[in-house]
Amino acid sequence: MPPRKKKPTEQEELFSASTPKEIQAILWKAADKLRGSMDAAQYKEFVLGLIFLKYVSDAFEERRNELAKELAEDGISEDQIGDFLEDRDEYTGAHVFWVPETARWSWIAANAKSQGVGELLDGAMDAVMRENAALTGVLPKIFNRDNVDQKRLAELVGLISEARFGGTAEKPAQDVLGEVYEYFLGNFARAEGKRGGEFYTPQSVVRLIVEILEPYNGRVYDPACGSGGMFVQASKFIQAHRGRGHKADIAVYGQELNERTWRLAKMNLAIHGIDGNLAARWGDTFADDKHPDLKADFVMANPPFNIKDWARDEGDARWKYGVPPKNNANYAWLQHMVSKLGERGTAGIVLANGSMASQQNGEGEIRQAMVEADLVACMVILPPQLFRTTPIPACLWFLSKDKSPQGTRGLNDRRGKILFIDAQQMGQMTSKTERILTEEDFTKIAAIYHAWRGTASARDAGLTYEDEPGFCFSADLEAVRKQRYVLTPGRYVGELANEVDAQEVAARIGALTKELYQLFDRSAELEKTVAEQLARIHV
Repeated sequence: MPPRKKKPTEQEELFSASTPKEIQAILWKAADKLRGSMDAAQYKEFVLGLIFLKYVSDAFEERRNELAKELAEDGISEDQIGDFLEDRDEYTGAHVFWVPETARWSWIAANAKSQGVGELLDGAMDAVMRENAALTGVLPKIFNRDNVDQKRLAELVGLISEARFGGTAEKPAQDVLGEVYEYFLGNFARAEGKRGGEFYTPQSVVRLIVEILEPYNGRVYDPACGSGGMFVQASKFIQAHRGRGHKADIAVYGQELNERTWRLAKMNLAIHGIDGNLAARWGDTFADDKHPDLKADFVMANPPFNIKDWARDEGDARWKYGVPPKNNANYAWLQHMVSKLGERGTAGIVLANGSMASQQNGEGEIRQAMVEADLVACMVILPPQLFRTTPIPACLWFLSKDKSPQGTRGLNDRRGKILFIDAQQMGQMTSKTERILTEEDFTKIAAIYHAWRGTASARDAGLTYEDEPGFCFSADLEAVRKQRYVLTPGRYVGELANEVDAQEVAARIGALTKELYQLFDRSAELEKTVAEQLARIHV
């Protein structure tokens, strides 16, 4: 009699029938059971730490199975195969973290009930860090504390164990887990509100910066890297345009002030298979630059807006264009990033809209000096509600050390010119409070910029630049001087658009006025009818 097949559990059936997005939602709901017994920042690190441990364990087991199959095909005996399977070099040589037996997810799941899941998880995190130098001090050891509900933790471990994170030829398991990690980061940012902006930049904003800069190869730097979203999107950009296996074409450098966020970034890069130099520990970019000699090809950043309490040194060599004010670090960030650019380097930076026009505390003079140094290539004003964590309207600064034809990508001669783009009307609302940029938006903005710069991608696509009233305008420095170096795009792109808008408004007012008078006439008729009926009743 053939053995009876084990009946799948309710959770197994649920996962097998669910899409990756549904699995993400299921896991979020399950993890949410642990909320309330710990603060939000710790809770974030807690859940993402579990997902990371699951990832490194799955990757290890996958490599182990591949290795066993290769050895069997080579005619190696079973006894010898066992020895090879415990050879660390067979894993690290394939860029897979070495996971000791007691840190493997299958072992933890099998022993969780008998030995205490929190203790096992802390031990697993410690073992993985001890065996992999790149993860030293990165993983959380917070699972065996009094404020952690061990029963619910065991349930969560069981649920993660049964989740189907398997990949396909089109989407490897690493990408699936990467999406889960990013999904959780986004949800945590949404849940934490304003504080979530400290570690998370909306994907559509990050993608727009990457699509414009096209970081195919070279050194990529982010001095306020948060959870590493800029680096992940850069890697995705390369894979989307040149295929998998090209992530090594960029060298990643970053720095983060917050210890917990630095840990998240290290885990995020590891999950996505990105080798990055985020320094040996966290630190303040202004007070303790972890990459003092770096000259980057691309700088991409979303630094904290308008910070007042920052490490200001008036004698700092980075303040080439003027000493930033004590009460706002926006122009400190801009000048720091300029100092990091190589000879042909370009930068994309998210800042508050106020940075485009402020004349206070010397900021106007610094902006003037940067414009006259021909560092500003493009200004983009973003639509509202892209940032779920702050109501402050934002813009993008694109800086360049080389706007001349001598650039490596055969640029148009844009010396002495700045491209202004007004994207305020773009994007679509995904909820009452949140907007995202669409594929069409990315394509249009990036195409305008590349056509203006004359990049290789624009030439290949046959794109040429033309001003578009109300959307984009290429201004020379004289036009910027007349505007007192204010860089708000509306001052440059909006004149004709305003005329068109005025005509539309006038036509609309005319139509509404006509409709109003018709209603007045109708009202008079009704008033007369009512009066006649009342008169009859009175008689």
